[in-house]
Formats: sequence, structure tokens, C-alpha cells
Amino acid sequence: MNGFDKVLLLLLFVSRVAAAADQAVIESVQATQDVTLDLDPASQFWRESRPIYMEKDNLGKIVPRYRTEVRTRWTKNNLYFLFICPYEQLHLRPSPTTQKETNELWNWDVAEVFVGSDFGDIQRYKEFEISPQGEWIDLDIDLHKPHHEEGWTWNSGFEVKARIDPATHIWYGAMRIPFAAIDTRPAVPGNTLRINLFRSQGPPSHRQAVAWQAPMSSTFHVPERFGLIRLVEKEQ
Repeated sequence: MNGFDKVLLLLLFVSRVAAAADQAVIESVQATQDVTLDLDPASQFWRESRPIYMEKDNLGKIVPRYRTEVRTRWTKNNLYFLFICPYEQLHLRPSPTTQKETNELWNWDVAEVFVGSDFGDIQRYKEFEISPQGEWIDLDIDLHKPHHEEGWTWNSGFEVKARIDPATHIWYGAMRIPFAAIDTRPAVPGNTLRINLFRSQGPPSHRQAVAWQAPMSSTFHVPERFGLIRLVEKEQ
């Protein structure tokens, strides 16, 4: 390798480090043991998390009335999420089925997690969705394929729970995702994954997208816009 090549490699490395430093980071706080899915943000399990918020549309404009709180915890076996979703009008699928996954659930009100462990091929990641009615779908996304939605036949073994509070116009959704479905490494403090979070809200006539990191596109599937999630130890 000549001197010019070494300089190019150094510049590439520096640019990647700088890009990573600019990425937004979610800190998921460790829990000592797994728990049943809990929809109460005031419970001890969720109080010890560090909330972040989804409050932008696809192009980065703030949508304050749909500001969505998200909490996350992790154990050696699972990654947990809680979504606290204010709404005006829900767009719900008739005759919901919660015993098996619902293909094309993304056409209705949902909260979504996109998460990937492959930093070498960011076109590959997993997608997890939950509806206010407790419907669910998980997908193995490969954007190299022309029809990445075919990844819905993959099954992660993740679990969900949801409820709607019509009095406050808030719905709650929780997920428990097995680490074995999203990462080949043992879950330990310091591990980092690529992630983005989304919601689809309301009927087609005035449908609202809500994002953690705005994709700057009409589609959520823009992995270049993902942030990071880092596993951190519980504070003593």
C-alpha cells in the first residue's frame, strides 16, 4: 500500500467516525431479569428507563400533537420497548387478529421499530410493528431485493401487548424482542445497534407519519438516516 492509499484509508476512517459521532443515540438501560410486558409508564421497570421522543414527520417538521414517548430496557435475552402514543383519530383494522401476525399491518395505525446489527450492510435489518389493538408483524428486511416486504414470512418470536385509553386519547404498546433475532453477539453493556422508530397515525385522508429520526423521504426505509441504540448498565 502506497502513501496515497494510506491517506485515503485514513480519511475514510475519520469520515466514518465523524458520521457516527453525529448520529442520535438512544440509551437502553439494563434490567436484571425479564418481566411480563407492562404498559404502565409509572411502573418500576419503565421508570428506570431513559425516555426519548418521536416528534417529527417524514421531512423533519415537528408535529407536537403526536409527540410520542418511547422507553426501552434490555436484559441478556431481550430488548424491550414501550410506546406512549397520543392520537386524534385511530385508523384500526376491522376484526383484528392477535394470535398470528397480520401482513400489511403498516396500512393501519402502528408503532414500529427498525433495528439492525450489520454495520457493513445497512440495507439489512429487522422491522417490528404493533397496532393499538395488539396486532403485530415482524419482517426480515433486505433492501437489495425489489420486494423487501416479502420478509414478513420471517418470525422472530417477539411478543407484544397494547391497550387504548379513549379518555386521554393515548394508546400504549409494548414489545419484547429476543436478542437472538437481531444480533449474533451476547447482549452486554456497550453493544450498539442501528435503529429508527416510527408511527403511522390516522385514516388515509389525513394520515400522519411520526419519526424519531426523519427519513427525509416518503418511505421509512432509509437506513442512512437511522440513529443508534446503545446498551448501558443500570445506575447504582
